[in-house]
Amino acid sequence: MEILSKESAAKVAEILLKVEAVKLRPEQPFKWSSGWNSPIYCDNRIALSFPEERAYIKSQLATAVRKFFPNAEAVAGVATAGIPQGALIADALNLPFVYVRPKPKDHGMENLIEGKVTKGQKVVVVEDLISTGGSSLKACEALKDVGFKIEGMVAIFNYGFKVADDNFKNANVNLICLSNYSELILKAESMGIVNNAQISSLNNWRTSPETWGK
Repeated sequence: MEILSKESAAKVAEILLKVEAVKLRPEQPFKWSSGWNSPIYCDNRIALSFPEERAYIKSQLATAVRKFFPNAEAVAGVATAGIPQGALIADALNLPFVYVRPKPKDHGMENLIEGKVTKGQKVVVVEDLISTGGSSLKACEALKDVGFKIEGMVAIFNYGFKVADDNFKNANVNLICLSNYSELILKAESMGIVNNAQISSLNNWRTSPETWGK
């Protein structure tokens, strides 16, 4: 998993912390749906409510697409949080936009992909957050199944889990993120949000999230 640039990674981490899209709470862990205890909670949708910050994230995602996936002919957002980001990028790049549901609608056309499907079209997929990559890669498979060609994926933030790295490599999908967990902790330290003891706990979680806090 690559990042767009160190400068962008630091700025995006600062934005996510400033608007409280990311909360760090090692002493009072959050519980994920997977059952993991987590010292971090990330909801990048909050950044959409801040126009200046939203514009910066949009510009950096669009730059990532231009730099790493210049042949992209369409943008696909992953429901739900990837939909607004994907639509913003598609608008910035003047490209067609579709989005992928987690499962087909149970009425009407029963669509899994919303928008015009053009077989053979090269598409870049947009996510807001990557944990293990499972749902993101499932969306890529759905797009391939209807005839799209996956150029790669861009995302705002990733936790830096090895399992995600392995999953994307095995799926042969190139992932570019604006920022990641390591950059976020560095920025949180420089902003005085966390102390040395908390940093140690936060680093331990990243290496063994399934057993941390148990």
